[in-house]
Amino acid sequence: MEKINTAICYNWYALYVKSRTEKKAHAELQFKKIESFLPLQRKLRQWSDRKKWVEMPLIPGYIFVRINWKEYYSVLQSNFIMSFIRFEGVAVVIPDNQIDYLKLMLKQENPNIEVTHETFAPGQMIEVISGPLIGLHGKLVRIKGKNKVAIELEQIGYSAMVEILAENIRFSGNKD
Repeated sequence: MEKINTAICYNWYALYVKSRTEKKAHAELQFKKIESFLPLQRKLRQWSDRKKWVEMPLIPGYIFVRINWKEYYSVLQSNFIMSFIRFEGVAVVIPDNQIDYLKLMLKQENPNIEVTHETFAPGQMIEVISGPLIGLHGKLVRIKGKNKVAIELEQIGYSAMVEILAENIRFSGNKD
């Protein structure tokens, strides 16, 4: 008799949340014991009377959850959650390594990361060969100045602008 695999598979998904509620949505999901990830970055904000360092969402309007299919509707029933990011009607699975790379980028000392929603022309595949992001593979979509390289995260339609020295990257493939 053949054994049936009853292991429950967990995947990362991107969620679209109500405007400016990323932290509240993240807190509610954690309260429900649902693994979630809200990439935050410290930014200096200027008010009329003062300056202050604040933690801002790296990708405004989005958070990530690592769930199995049984938790899908529980996530949707949470306050502040608008929908899963979908492609052709199906929630898009975000590869574990892309979430790991986001976490790695944010662990850098004073990371200078810009996120943009621009659509870039296909380029060469690169690999980071030294430095804190070693092992990162991505599509080189733009070079801004000497040190900033845009790396495409295709699943959510965003690109991460990461400061990487040119000597720390190499081309690892051909143009599309």
